[in-house]
Amino acid sequence: MKIAFIVDPLDDFSIYKDSTYAMMREAAARKHELYVLQQEDLSWHNGTVSGHVQRLHLTGDKQAWYRAEAPRATPLKEFDVVLMRKDPPFDMEYVYSTYLLELAQAQGARVFNDPRAIRDCNEKMTIARFPQFTAPALVTRNAGLIHEFLAAHGDIILKPLDGMGGTSVFRVHSRDPNLNVIVETVTHYGRRTVMAQRFIPEITDGDKRVLLIGGKPVPYALARIPKPGETRGNLAVGGTGIARKLTPRDREIAETLAPQLNARGLLLVGLDVIGDYLTEVNVTSPTCFQEITDQTGFNVAGMMLDALEGAVDRR
Repeated sequence: MKIAFIVDPLDDFSIYKDSTYAMMREAAARKHELYVLQQEDLSWHNGTVSGHVQRLHLTGDKQAWYRAEAPRATPLKEFDVVLMRKDPPFDMEYVYSTYLLELAQAQGARVFNDPRAIRDCNEKMTIARFPQFTAPALVTRNAGLIHEFLAAHGDIILKPLDGMGGTSVFRVHSRDPNLNVIVETVTHYGRRTVMAQRFIPEITDGDKRVLLIGGKPVPYALARIPKPGETRGNLAVGGTGIARKLTPRDREIAETLAPQLNARGLLLVGLDVIGDYLTEVNVTSPTCFQEITDQTGFNVAGMMLDALEGAVDRR
């Protein structure tokens, strides 16, 4: 297969932990051709969606880990698979990229995850589709409603709907002296919609990343344990990742969501589960492949390539 990866700059990759790199390495081992481009390389011209794409070769070296050929304008429909692996923020430039990718689909390109599904499935809001698995939550930009929610639950998490990696996530208590300024800050004085969730004390056991690939759960989750004095378990803010087998509750959540999300064109999804509760549904650029594989021996990237190959075979 010819696989085009839409990525962040290659020189920013930390290949010892990067999930996109794990996919590239597995694809190269299977003799697939690798190509890369960035968001700004996408264009629509003369009725065709193209990218300035570079053929990529992996060197096996830990430092100079790749060699890239000169870019060439190529219609996306010429690739067997286009993988959208650009990290958030999910800003308007990201949305514009999904519009271009949706046009490319109409021209015959196979894009994963489906660009319309990425737009429709906000990573915070999508839990509202599955209320049987969620802790009490509120979505609003109204400060009064947030204060009422806090009064009802006493200990809550506030986070923006477009954040990633634990950025701008606040834990707030009912007697917090900074309550008003936190609400003002996170809502931008009522101009930004946020999510409030009842605090889940099981976060001390980890914020579990449960991966869904091709409509099936990976049998292990990565529990991201907060560092001392921290509420957030995200690896980006110093959490420690420990791979564990899925609990019965993890599997119940995963097996309920996996076929529904896969049917929407979401081949790869990362669920966030704290205790027994679903807290986020990550669809843009889910990670944790290498951490799970290194600790358990389960080849997550291999499962991903199996799913991609199967999707192309069914075309």
